[in-house]
This record gives sequence, C-alpha cells and structure tokens, in this order.
Amino acid sequence: MSLRIRTIARLTGIREATLRAWERRYGFPRPERSENNYRVYSRDELDAVHRVAKLMEEGLAVSEAIAQVRDEPRTFGPPGARHLERFWAAVMELDSEAADAALSEAQAGLDAITCCDTVLVPLLRDMASRLDVAREHMASALVRHRLRMLLTGMERVGEGPRGLLACPARDHHEGGLLALGVHLKARGWRVTLLGADTPAEALRGACLQVRPDVVALSFSRRRDVGDFVSVLSEAMQACVPAPVVVGGPGAREHLKALFTLGAQYAESAEELIAVWQQARNAQNRP
Repeated sequence: MSLRIRTIARLTGIREATLRAWERRYGFPRPERSENNYRVYSRDELDAVHRVAKLMEEGLAVSEAIAQVRDEPRTFGPPGARHLERFWAAVMELDSEAADAALSEAQAGLDAITCCDTVLVPLLRDMASRLDVAREHMASALVRHRLRMLLTGMERVGEGPRGLLACPARDHHEGGLLALGVHLKARGWRVTLLGADTPAEALRGACLQVRPDVVALSFSRRRDVGDFVSVLSEAMQACVPAPVVVGGPGAREHLKALFTLGAQYAESAEELIAVWQQARNAQNRP
C-alpha cells in the first residue's frame, strides 16, 4: 500500500514540513518516489513514524526517537500485520469468530481514520485476489460490519454539510461508501447512509426529508454504458436539486457518459469536498 505525505501527516499528526525536514536531516523516513516524483510511503514507514511520534510524546528528542526506532529489531511488519495474517488464516478455514477476533486485535488502539485506511479498506481491496466467492462473502461482511461500527461510533463535530451516501440499484458493494462516510464524518460532515442497492424512489424520499448538500453514489458493479446511463439518470432526477458526485470502479469506466449527464466524479473524500465547494461557489456567484 502506497501512502502520500499528506496522508502520513494526517494519520500521525506530524506536519508535512516536519517530515520533509526529518528526511533531509536524518534520512528518515525514507519514501519511494512515484512516476510523478511524489513521495510515497509504505505501511512500514507509517508504522515507524507512529513509533517516533509516540517516543517524542514520552519525552525523547527527535534525534533520539529516530535512532531508537532505527535500532529496533524488525521482527514485525505493518501495524496489526500479525493479527491480519490470523484474519486471513481464519477466513480460509471459514471460521468467522476467529476472523472477527483477529480484526478486533488489529483495530486495538487505532483511531477511526487510521483503522479505516490501514486495516479495513486494504483488506477489502485484497479479497478478490486472495479468496474464492464463499470466503470473500464471509470476509467482506465482517469488514463492512466493522466499517459500520466505526461510522456509527464516531462523534459528530459541529453542524457541517450533510452528505447522503448510497449505492445505486443492484449495486451491493458498499465498503467504499462506508469508508467515505468515515472520512466525511471525521471532517465534521453530517452523514446519512442509505447503503447498498438503493432504488431511485428511495433516493427521492431521502432527499426530500434530509435535504442533503451533496449526494454521493458509489458504483462498484460494472455495467454496460446503457445500463449505467439509465441508472445514473434516474438517480440524478430523484436527487434534484442536490449535486450528485459519483465514485467507484463501475463509474470510472464511464466518465464521458457521467459528465455528459451533469454528474461529477470523485476518488476520495477530499475530492468530493472540493467538488461540492466548487458547486457551492458557482451558485453564489452573482
């Protein structure tokens, strides 16, 4: 898993400028460079920065903390790696109780965003390549349950914009939608989650009741262009006047049709918020 510097800063509480200064002065952390020359960090680097930050909280100088982390024996992988290997092993045995216990251990001590980004979402992404259909169904249900628990357990801070989140009709993969809800709620948004397989009529009723500032639709299921246009058109008509932002692999392959219909596309919570802000600024122009 590759993480950008802004993500490392958000997950660890260490500012981007500080991370760059440490890299220049101490050669720590040691990111790779992407094709566009961006810094990209591994889970090992994220773990190491977490440990440095903890040691500094305990009173060590930054140079001492970095030296100590460098000298630690590398007998373990990323945060919770051993627990996650136990998760995969339990899933292969179709032992849902053991798999759920491994998730509990992997989540221990992590805040909602860190847990979402470094444990639960990576698990969802890896399932298709590691598991057969039966095991994937069991494992994804466990992980989606954990994401729901994260979302409902987060305290709402303030009265931010309201996002209405749904998967369109016949789309049952709501993992990405749940992760989006976690990120929006962490940024002070009020989140209404409708979840999987939401027909247009249900969207219309929800929009009339909660009057969202933006509707986010997650298309994970791949469709031919005609089906995609039909489903998205009905959903957009149901959501008027709220702007509709679409994401997911099922939408990514139909971007031209999506933009022609007047919807917007976003890959992350940050992009969704930027799209919403642009739409709001456009409405406020004289």
